[in-house]
Amino acid sequence: MSKRQKVANRLVVEDAIEDDNSVIALHPHTMEELNVFSYDTVLLKGKRKRDTVCCAVADDTCDESKIRLNKVARTNLRVRLGDRVSVHVCDDVMDAKRVHVLPLDDTVDGIIGDLFNAYLEPYFADSYRLVRKGDLFRVKGGMCSVDFKVVETDPGERCVVTSETEIFCEGEPVKREDEERLNGVGYEDVGGVRKQLGKIRELVELPLRHPQLFKAIGVKPPKGILLYGPPGSGKTLLAKAIANETGCFFLCINGPEIMSGRAGESESNLRKAFAEAEEHAPSIIFIDEIDSIAPKREKTEGEVERRVVSQLLTLMDGMKSSAYVMVIGATNRPNSIDPALRRFGRFDKEIDINAPDEVGRLEVLQIHTKNMKLSEHVNLEKMARETHGFVGADLAALCTEAALQCIREKMDIFDVEDETIDVQILNSMNVTDQHFNTALGNSNPSALRETVVEVPKVSWEDIGGLDKVKRALQETVQYPVEHPQMFEKFGMSPSRGVLLYGPPGCGKTLLAKAIANECKANFISIKGPELLTMWFGESEANIRDVFDKARRSAPCVLFFDELDSIAIQRGNSVGDAGGAADRILNQLLTEMDGLSAKKTIFVIGATNRPEVIDPALLRPGRLDQLIYIPLPDESSRLQIFKACLRKSPVSEDVDLAALAKLTVGFSGADITEICQRACKYAIKEEIEKDIERVKRKNPEAMKEEYPLEEVSEIKLVHFKQSTKYARRSVSDSDLRKYQAFAQTLSPFSSSAGGQ
Repeated sequence: MSKRQKVANRLVVEDAIEDDNSVIALHPHTMEELNVFSYDTVLLKGKRKRDTVCCAVADDTCDESKIRLNKVARTNLRVRLGDRVSVHVCDDVMDAKRVHVLPLDDTVDGIIGDLFNAYLEPYFADSYRLVRKGDLFRVKGGMCSVDFKVVETDPGERCVVTSETEIFCEGEPVKREDEERLNGVGYEDVGGVRKQLGKIRELVELPLRHPQLFKAIGVKPPKGILLYGPPGSGKTLLAKAIANETGCFFLCINGPEIMSGRAGESESNLRKAFAEAEEHAPSIIFIDEIDSIAPKREKTEGEVERRVVSQLLTLMDGMKSSAYVMVIGATNRPNSIDPALRRFGRFDKEIDINAPDEVGRLEVLQIHTKNMKLSEHVNLEKMARETHGFVGADLAALCTEAALQCIREKMDIFDVEDETIDVQILNSMNVTDQHFNTALGNSNPSALRETVVEVPKVSWEDIGGLDKVKRALQETVQYPVEHPQMFEKFGMSPSRGVLLYGPPGCGKTLLAKAIANECKANFISIKGPELLTMWFGESEANIRDVFDKARRSAPCVLFFDELDSIAIQRGNSVGDAGGAADRILNQLLTEMDGLSAKKTIFVIGATNRPEVIDPALLRPGRLDQLIYIPLPDESSRLQIFKACLRKSPVSEDVDLAALAKLTVGFSGADITEICQRACKYAIKEEIEKDIERVKRKNPEAMKEEYPLEEVSEIKLVHFKQSTKYARRSVSDSDLRKYQAFAQTLSPFSSSAGGQ
């Protein structure tokens, strides 16, 4: 064997793209150097004198120095991602005459039925299967996966299963040994944190597995990492994955468990934890909710908390470089931690584990659905696009809810009181796209649970007229969400906000909800007055909280209804003690200026008093576009009538076009009231006829006198009654005031009449 070939057969382990137990992927050049052809059998040698056999396939996307193995093959070889395995040509594999396999006990709990027909027969009939005595393999089926162990093979230890091979599955399930666990959390079980994972592996794996690198350079290895981000983003899972992949001793400290009411016991608990970690080195100490045991000392009244912080600082400073102990802290409140901890030498690196982007959400969904039986039509890419602001825990809950929805549909097939379920029933179940859509309708991002958040169900069809306003909103809000690459191509930042102003009842709130629905963004509706409180500084804090939540759930539409209540011109507040209104406006301006281009957040304001709003809020860069929502013209009024009545039974003698001509000067809300009132008259008439039939106790005679079809629709007479009480909510003087303001400021004023 040449020197180059000796180097080539030691390859770095990488996670497999296709999850197949019997297949490994190599680069074509690597296969050529190893003298291996596609679908050749190769012998892989890992740690602890473990080996297995697999089928090699070519993959151009795989690096020449790497090999792609799935989790089952890695467990059989006792290797982890980043380890090395040796690859050899295997010529002594024979056709198996007889193979005896048994399931592992912890994967068949609650499953009854024929495991051979349900799991093993489809698995071995599916493709070319290589087995080795003592190996494990995982078979997916139904709503769960079953792990099997190869107990005996004939004629040799390494065999290939053919159509003539006898497969036996008789005997008691095998007890799973601790070192053979396939359900330990690994890097492949954590999605949406690829960039952060690369940084963490550098900071953790290198000091713990290769400390000689730091000694050779002459620097001290890092001691700690602080992971911060919203709850459910995967901080704890990431720490466990690091411990499992590195093979280190993992000591988890939950912050509140350390605290004790006895003097000195809290500090003693911390010392014991660090001593245990040093004893089992290399080890990782993971402190969850670190803000609970290390708050800022100047803001802490209790003496115990201050002593615990000081003890933690002392322990981290006292760790020797040769101790091979890494401290990982996790919190969702990084600014509450004592600043002394956040310096180099203690927590050397702070890594933001934020809500994943669309690619990250797709990774997380693929991880949580890999053991689910999905229908062919399930579109995870579409689901990833529509789950803006969802963290890993939210996506896990979404998948669970979809599975529960599938189970609910099958509840009539099996008896809940039975301890076991037949395997045929499990195989008949699969999760469809409809289950996911139903689950999505019942879910929202956990970062916004405190706020009323919705993706509104209002569409453009619900809004009559206003075509040019709709187009302007699409260009301002929808395009940056759906086509961000175009803005990058032209080097332009999207607009930050829009001000919708006009007479009351013209559809400003409805427009904001419709555009949020069209771009599938989260929608936070804030009524201006609800941000105001009597406590000093709390109103400004409310505005900060709203913008923080919007950032965590981007892309997000922030809709401020009645904006004039919190954005009145500064200096004009009469009787305002302490200038609260001015401070609120200043905070709003600061937050809008601080919006990052990376976070797609749009601010939509609505008001019917545009003249009182501070000019600083209306400049470009804040509320960029000022859009006048006028009273509807005749064609728009006709569309509003159609939108309001599209689900109602309307008689053919009702001329909606004539009604549109009669309602000159009416707003959308006024027209909606006319339709609602006409509908009420029709309902009232129908109820009265029903009561009369009951009184006469002669339904047939009543039907002849009052045929049902005559009163089952909204007729012209109902609209005539309704228009008697119709009223205009906007006076001519108010209308002139809006039009004058529109001519002065709005770029859409010239075309307002054609809305």
